[in-house]
Amino acid sequence: MNFDSCCLALLIATLSVTAVSTVLYWIFFARGEEKSRVWARRLLFLSWVLQSSYIVLRMVQVGNTPVTTYHEAVFFFGWAITTAYFSFRLRYQVKNFGTFVSPLICLLLFAAAFISRQVIPLDPKLQSIWLPVHASLSLLAYGFLGLGFCGGIMYLLQERELKSRKVGYFFSRLPSLEALDQLITHCVTIGFTILTLGMVTGVLWSRQVYGIFFRWQPKEIFSLLIWLAYLFQIHQRYSAGYRGRRTAALAVAGFSLLLFTLWPVIT
Repeated sequence: MNFDSCCLALLIATLSVTAVSTVLYWIFFARGEEKSRVWARRLLFLSWVLQSSYIVLRMVQVGNTPVTTYHEAVFFFGWAITTAYFSFRLRYQVKNFGTFVSPLICLLLFAAAFISRQVIPLDPKLQSIWLPVHASLSLLAYGFLGLGFCGGIMYLLQERELKSRKVGYFFSRLPSLEALDQLITHCVTIGFTILTLGMVTGVLWSRQVYGIFFRWQPKEIFSLLIWLAYLFQIHQRYSAGYRGRRTAALAVAGFSLLLFTLWPVIT
């Protein structure tokens, strides 16, 4: 088995394990079977190990940090959300959070699998220590912002349930609105902080490679818009006292804009 075949086999294994984990999370969400939750979490952690292994193999294969092609960026994005989720769980316990995070991870990994895995050598003119640092920080930030997005979806579902004045399907399965509000704020604050570092290193990379700090290219413009959108959310949270539905809606809207910037036309 050659090197490329090993990467493909590892990718297939990653997709399979992640898909099974997602299904088990939703079985637990629907039926409350504790065994399903335990195995879902174990398999998602195994998925993280497989994702990490794939990134290492890809790094060996391409000779640099694998974040420069669309396939690599989307896969790394999925890994970043998985990493953010487990780092978040070390400190916080949020009921059924994995049920909403795992489908997003699964979606990104499957999307990456259907994108060409062709190795494209990086233009020597673009090589700089700042490029992998910038890309890695930005994608890791996206991971935490993705958690904020999932928290926002959960908040809006729970709020709708409470407003209906009926104890429906989601009421007993989702955390309180206060817990979800804190979750969103925590994830967005961490994500925004890392994203700011990513923006700074991106500017340094542009300066080193092109001689200017900002080139006004579509990707750079949209990246700036994302940063400003989350800056607005952070400002409104801590200065204007935004809480609840507004925070959730901004988290969902900001991440939706972020996903749009990953579209191949502007990457």
